[in-house]
Amino acid sequence: MRMIFVNLPVKDLKASTAFFTELGFQVNPQFSDDDAACLVVDQNVFVMLLVEERFRDFINGDVCDATTATEVLTCLSADSKQHVDDTIAKAIAAGGKPWKPTLEQGPTYGGSFQDIDGHVWELMYTGQ
Repeated sequence: MRMIFVNLPVKDLKASTAFFTELGFQVNPQFSDDDAACLVVDQNVFVMLLVEERFRDFINGDVCDATTATEVLTCLSADSKQHVDDTIAKAIAAGGKPWKPTLEQGPTYGGSFQDIDGHVWELMYTGQ
């Protein structure tokens, strides 16, 4: 079974962890410490929030400022149009920012937001 770990640099680990728990992600304390938080998105999907100093241990070059440049688009599937809208509303209420307008093309419905560090998250419902 394959797994995916999305690693993201964050400025304030406590604030970023609180943001994502507001969206319903669960913290896995086994892989979390003062410099990192492991968030469970789904059975095999995890987000590792790493304070910028710790993130630098894994990269070459500089940490991207996600508020001024987009380094990645992370897209999660959604169970319904309502799930898309509800998650984006929770993200905005938790301190995130709207990103692109809602997309509706045929059976596809999606929306997006920036988290409190500027990383872009998309939600997509495909009507299936």
